[in-house]
Amino acid sequence: MLRLLSTFSLSLFAVLPALAETLTVYTYGSFVSEWGPGPAIEEAYENRCDCNIEWVAVDDAVLLLSRLRLEGGSTSADVVLGLDNNLMAEAIAHGVVREHGLEPMNYSLPMDWTDSVFVPYDYGYFAIVYDSSALPVPPATLEELVAGSEQHDLIVQDPRTSTPGLGLMLWIKAVYGDNAANAWTRLSERILTVTKGWSEAYGLFLDGEAPMVLSYTTSPAYHQLVDQEDRYKAIIFPEGHYTQVEVAAMSAHTSQQDLARDFLRFIGTSGFQSIIPTTNWMYPVIDLGEGLPSVFHDLPRPKSALLFSSEEVKASRSAWAQEWLEAMSFN
Repeated sequence: MLRLLSTFSLSLFAVLPALAETLTVYTYGSFVSEWGPGPAIEEAYENRCDCNIEWVAVDDAVLLLSRLRLEGGSTSADVVLGLDNNLMAEAIAHGVVREHGLEPMNYSLPMDWTDSVFVPYDYGYFAIVYDSSALPVPPATLEELVAGSEQHDLIVQDPRTSTPGLGLMLWIKAVYGDNAANAWTRLSERILTVTKGWSEAYGLFLDGEAPMVLSYTTSPAYHQLVDQEDRYKAIIFPEGHYTQVEVAAMSAHTSQQDLARDFLRFIGTSGFQSIIPTTNWMYPVIDLGEGLPSVFHDLPRPKSALLFSSEEVKASRSAWAQEWLEAMSFN
C-alpha cells in the first residue's frame, strides 16, 4: 500500500507544472504605486517571461543604495531599478551591482551611452514647478530663486535621501561652484520644508502648502493629460538645468542572472518604454515615434543641460552634503 501511495505521489508531482521563477526587483515607492509604471510593467514582463516579479520598494533611490550596502551578500535583489547617473560610481564601488553582458543598444538620450553595468530606462531635467494660479509671476532665473523671499514658498527634498534632492544640490554646485554654500544660505530663506522624498514634497505642493516645488520639466505633462489642467508649469532657467538619467542594473548577488539579464534587455524595448511617459512622467530612452504623447513634444526643454560625472559625484557627494547641511543651518 505504501509503495502504491509513493508511486501515486510521484505521478502527481510529475504532472504538476514547474513553479514559475520569481524576479525580485528593488526600486522606489512611486515606481510601484498604483499610478506608477510598476503594475503595467509587471503585467507586460510576466506575460513575456512566464515568471513572477516581486517588487521591494523604499521611499527614494538614495535610500535604495543605502539598503543594498547594508544588506550586502544577504540581499534578495535580482535587479536594482531606480538609481541614477549620479549614483552609478558609488554603486560599483560598494560592489552591489555587476556587469549585465548585454549588447550595446541604440538609445535616444541627450548624451552618448555605453555602459557595461547600467541600463538607462528614462531621463529628464530637474526643474522648479509652480502653480501659476497661486504665483502668477515666478522667478525668471535661478539667481532670482536663490536670492530668497519673505515668503516660504518652495518645497525641496533632502539630498541625503532623495535623488531629486541630490539633483538640486548638484545643480546649485554646477552653477555656483565655490559659492554654493552662500547660494544655499540665501535660498533657505524661502524654503518651507525639506522632505525625505519626491512623493511627499509633490503631495504638499498639490495640497497648496507652497506654490513651488522641486520636480521635473516633464511634471506638467501629467496635469495636462490626466487633469486637463494647465496651471502647473516648469520654470526654464537661463543658467541651465541638471540632467537625470534613471538606471537599472543586475544585483551583484543575484542567483537569477539569466532572468535578470532578460529583464534588463526588456527595459530597452517598446513594451517597457511605451509605459514610461504617462506613468513615470519622464522621457523614454528609445525613440517611440508616434507612440510618444504629443504633449511631450510641446514641453519646454532647457537650452543648457548641466551634468557632473558619476565619478565626480562619488568623490564629492559627502563633502557637498555637509556643505548643504551647514548652509541650511540644521545639523
